[in-house]
Amino acid sequence: MPRIAKPHYVMALVCYLAIPALMIVGVAFSRLIDPEMARYSGDYTRNFRLLELAATGALMATTGLALILWLASYYLVLKSRRRSVLWLALTAAGPFGFMFITMLVDRSPAPEDLYQQFIGKLKLYWRIPLEIALFVSAWILAYQCVALKRELLIRVESFSTGTPVETIIDWQTASSGMYAFGEGLETIFLVTLLYLLWPIFFNLVGRRFKR
Repeated sequence: MPRIAKPHYVMALVCYLAIPALMIVGVAFSRLIDPEMARYSGDYTRNFRLLELAATGALMATTGLALILWLASYYLVLKSRRRSVLWLALTAAGPFGFMFITMLVDRSPAPEDLYQQFIGKLKLYWRIPLEIALFVSAWILAYQCVALKRELLIRVESFSTGTPVETIIDWQTASSGMYAFGEGLETIFLVTLLYLLWPIFFNLVGRRFKR
């Protein structure tokens, strides 16, 4: 079977998907380190401070590892496209820079890479509308996924606790800023993920139609 993507591109996808898993584990571990456990020790003040530093250190280590995975994803996408590491400067643009490097044409495409063959033949006046359509579609799809997840979680919480759905919605409305920030991060993560998956999806569908 021909590859659906270069090994470096697949590794970039794995690194990117590992970021939320790492953050969940790291935050959960830091919460397990409760400084109040020091009350059972002889020197409460010193041990409280040490446990507090350990919890903070766990969060900082998690953030640092997540940043390394983020940079590795950037680098591996560039390597799969045979592009210069100078493009890593786009990391300053965050997810939008990541979206841009996924649009770069591969300088050494695999013979079975239908997506690179397709965009390589497109004229600029067709490529621009394609990228605009992809950008809009990715944001709409990501937002709908986040909204669906929110509704499902509300229904599950209502079913498990017996709390009316309207009451849970009111609680979330009271903390709308926090929920909006969290959902915004989820949407941005999904948009970037969709950009990474788009060439793979194109190749899978393209091969299906060729057969």
